[in-house]
Amino acid sequence: MEKSIKTVGLFGKYQDQSVAEHILRLSEFLRSRKLKILFDQATAEHIAGAKSPARPRAVIGNEIDLAIVVGGDGTLLNVARDLAPHRVPIIGVNLGRLGFLADIQAEHMDVEIGKILDGDYQTENRLLLYAEIMRKGRIVHNASAFNDVIVSKGELARMIEFETYLDGEFVHSIRGDGIIVASPTGSTAYALSAGGPILHPSLEAIAVVPICPHTLSNRPIVFSSDSIVEILVTRIADQHAYASFDGQSTFMLEDNDRVYVRRAETEVELVHPSGRSHFEVMRIKLHWGKKI
Repeated sequence: MEKSIKTVGLFGKYQDQSVAEHILRLSEFLRSRKLKILFDQATAEHIAGAKSPARPRAVIGNEIDLAIVVGGDGTLLNVARDLAPHRVPIIGVNLGRLGFLADIQAEHMDVEIGKILDGDYQTENRLLLYAEIMRKGRIVHNASAFNDVIVSKGELARMIEFETYLDGEFVHSIRGDGIIVASPTGSTAYALSAGGPILHPSLEAIAVVPICPHTLSNRPIVFSSDSIVEILVTRIADQHAYASFDGQSTFMLEDNDRVYVRRAETEVELVHPSGRSHFEVMRIKLHWGKKI
């Protein structure tokens, strides 16, 4: 965090009623630190008694110096994509299950966030993905993704076919349930379940992971993040296929659509308490070394 913190934006998981009490407690704590508070408008609509002004997500990034997200990793993913162009650092308070990204527990948030505001913290920049979908020579959709861009089959239990290219060079053709293009952050999400490698967050790399490929020789591949991954969807005329972005938005694909995935121009800056170890998080969340 290069600039001093004067205004803090508060974001919460909308569907969780327990978020309100945590955000209200957090806003009072921050106000006692003489900080200006702005609520994300969609969050404020679910919080009775919110005293601070609210701003729509489209503009709040221009007015805040720090974002605090109360919820889980999914909530943080959603906020991070919107705030990345504004280069706003993000703190995550975990109310979810895993908490790979949102790593401050709600019961300790006053103490941990207080330390961060006092200058006792560490930061890391995480790679963001940017995807475009081309149809008949025209871009028909674009989206960013913090975890992954996924091309997958629709409702029918039937495989789809697609080709992959790297910087225009043909890599392989696959029949299967789909394919995942994952950032290092997303390497511990769906890609991990599909047998992909775990990438350290500092790596400037992208993992391409087939989902249930019909040919067992198709394996995950790791490319430089400077590369452009292209997925050409073929022979899906008799069923549906989709591109999804962090599992939070989708776009229906047609035959011969091309999905281009590259590194986004901006990154996501995460702020953690000092002493956080990525491998300690992995040991705790993935139960490494746990005796059965």
